[in-house]
Amino acid sequence: MSEAGKRSSPSRVWWLLAAVLVVELMDLLDSTIVNVAGPSLERSLGASPVGLQWVIGGYALTLGAGLVLGGRLGDRFGRRPVFLGGLLAFTLSSLLCAIAPSIGLLITFRLVQGVAGAMMLPQGLGILRDNLRPRQLTKALAVFGPVLGLGGVLGPVLGGALIDGDLSGLGWRLVFLVNVPVGLVAVALAWRLVPRGHGTAGLRVDVTGAVLVAAASALLVLPLNEGQSSGWPLWTWLSLSAAALGYAGFALWQRRTLSRGRTPLITPTLFGKSAFTVGLVAVALFFGGLIGTQLVLTFFLQLGQGYTAGQAGLGNLPVALGTAVGGGISGGLLAAKLGRTVLQAGALVQLAGVAWLWSTLAEDGAFTIWRTVPGSAVAGIGAGIVIAAVFNTVLGAVDDDEVGSASGVLSAVQSIGGSVGVAVFSTVFFAGASTGAVTDSFRDALVVQAIVIGLFLLISPLFPRRARPDDSDADDSAVDGAAEGSGMARTGGPRETGAAPSVTGHSH
Repeated sequence: MSEAGKRSSPSRVWWLLAAVLVVELMDLLDSTIVNVAGPSLERSLGASPVGLQWVIGGYALTLGAGLVLGGRLGDRFGRRPVFLGGLLAFTLSSLLCAIAPSIGLLITFRLVQGVAGAMMLPQGLGILRDNLRPRQLTKALAVFGPVLGLGGVLGPVLGGALIDGDLSGLGWRLVFLVNVPVGLVAVALAWRLVPRGHGTAGLRVDVTGAVLVAAASALLVLPLNEGQSSGWPLWTWLSLSAAALGYAGFALWQRRTLSRGRTPLITPTLFGKSAFTVGLVAVALFFGGLIGTQLVLTFFLQLGQGYTAGQAGLGNLPVALGTAVGGGISGGLLAAKLGRTVLQAGALVQLAGVAWLWSTLAEDGAFTIWRTVPGSAVAGIGAGIVIAAVFNTVLGAVDDDEVGSASGVLSAVQSIGGSVGVAVFSTVFFAGASTGAVTDSFRDALVVQAIVIGLFLLISPLFPRRARPDDSDADDSAVDGAAEGSGMARTGGPRETGAAPSVTGHSH
């Protein structure tokens, strides 16, 4: 997309953002929407607890294993074809999940769905970085983060409503079928709006590195999916240890690849930037805590209080609405001005909400959903404030030639962080819930969430004071004036011109 095109059609930029967000939301909804489908799957397909765990966790397994490779494939072959291919495969596999006649085939199609997600997801951030000017990108990311946070907590709400609605007797199948029309709309938008661009023809994809990181990710996510339901047998700990060795071997291989003058799977300069590395830790902590807590809230309402899937899903609504409010406040007013102070303030607000929820659950008397509403809403506001700023912080550290690697790594960390959160919080919850102490178990999980937020605050001084350097209107006007004065419009994004303002964002 040319700079002239951006100036004359600002709405096109936001339609492009909408196309990317629809795809990201499809992934987030699919990661959480099946959390409330357990009883329906048991009745329909006779799924065992292990089978249910694989329906939920199998997607995360293949998604996390393939994200880094997916980002690099976008660099090699171009973001548009990989994005569209992954989106089409995701839509088709969603349809196959919806019509699966057995639990075995449903698990298989979920694994395929995860592979498709790994191809399409890393391209979204790269597409935005390649085709939006700095000021536009800052505004886009202010929307991007809160929408993703909102999507993550709306999954159980939508899933519960679809299952309870039971349209045409489809039950749980609706949670996958809903992806088909949404996916087709996303394909139409992406086909029209995503610029064609070009990959790097001479770039070699590091196949050995891809196999190493995929194997290490699978060895990490597999025991996280199976550990809680299996009682954490020896093989789960061996698998986790093997995952650590696999990641270490991948790092050594990347150094060896670079020393031989070849292109590694992950651009090594990324991890020399403190804003990026600290941001990755923050994303893992934040999404692990957020997704884990919301899953446990759903368990608490369904298993402990006898709520239906729809009612349990609505229990997440205060968090979702709070996230939207917090994201609007942060993205629209605070993030660009206050930098890391916003991240710290949001975490403190979230911590206050968790403490409020923890205290109200200790009250005597019959439980009502209104006990959870105030604390959940405040925690959601804090979460929204953080999400709106943290993505800008992480991507602010990335140079244009690092976009593919950075997007894959960021998506992988977010996905694996969520898987770790599900494993940790589920283990804490079921440790007490199995004895009937459901409320106490939920309060224990909230204590874990408070610890996670505390760790986030502990590393927060390592963030840069400002998420990104100033991308002022004056800078953009100067760019526009230079283009007009020369009688030429620049074609392509910063990667092609090499003249865009630096977006390193690692000054402290």
